[in-house]
Amino acid sequence: MRAVPRPVRSLRRAFLITIGLGWAGYGGIGIINNPRYGTSRGLAHITRYVPLDMLGWMWVVCGAVAVVAGLLLACPRWQAAGFVALAAPAALWGAAFTTSAIGTYPQAAGSACGWAAFAIGILWVSGMEDPLPSHLRKRYR
Repeated sequence: MRAVPRPVRSLRRAFLITIGLGWAGYGGIGIINNPRYGTSRGLAHITRYVPLDMLGWMWVVCGAVAVVAGLLLACPRWQAAGFVALAAPAALWGAAFTTSAIGTYPQAAGSACGWAAFAIGILWVSGMEDPLPSHLRKRYR
């Protein structure tokens, strides 16, 4: 007889930690240390007002907020803040790349679709409920 694997205790918390670490890495490595030409060009509407380094630090800080929110136990307000911290930069990137794709940089359309979809996916995950602990689940025979 095979053992049934135990469900992950908190999918939402694991998501916050995983994507938060990814956001921090993307901001630190991909924007602050080595911004790509396509990213710089797709964000031209924003970088007129905010330097690209500052946008990179926004990703790092938002990622750190999400990681902290994921590490805290039984803190729904922090989890909500973590999901906002994950969705905000992805939505900003989606909006910026959409504006660029409509305007002067049509090659940004693919990135616009990806970032907008990622922001919507984060919102969907934020609305999911974690599985109940085993002692609270119904037992089926």
